Amino acid sequence: MALEQQIQKDIMAAMKDKDQARLNAVRAIKSAILLAKTAEGGSKELSDSDIIKLIQKIAKQHKESADLYTQAGRTELADNELAEMKVLEEYLPKQLSESEVEEKLKEIIAQTGAKAPSDMGKVMGVATKQLAGLADGRLISTIVKKLLAQ
Repeated sequence: MALEQQIQKDIMAAMKDKDQARLNAVRAIKSAILLAKTAEGGSKELSDSDIIKLIQKIAKQHKESADLYTQAGRTELADNELAEMKVLEEYLPKQLSESEVEEKLKEIIAQTGAKAPSDMGKVMGVATKQLAGLADGRLISTIVKKLLAQ
């Protein structure tokens, strides 16, 4: 519950500071939390890891929107999306670098005994659990393919 309380405090601070980008980003998190809590079949309480998953989803949406705005030549809208995404990233665990992910994946491949590209499913199952929130799934998949093809 600590992360949810921190988000509530950050909303108040952003309102006092009149920081619109921060306020919009933190309100988006609060909105996602409320939607998850009130969703049919949803739990009434969310753990910090559940909240982090929601924040990752929102951050990904902002990144995709910023890319679309950039392609359309709407840099002012893309800048807004990127500013909000930076605020969201403050709540997320630090992402591993590509080389760190590759080292972790080499360990996982050794643990699972994977030898060929056909073993990718075994490796991905373990890797996505161990690296959840620390690395992008697409990056993990790309590196696993590369390592198993060698």
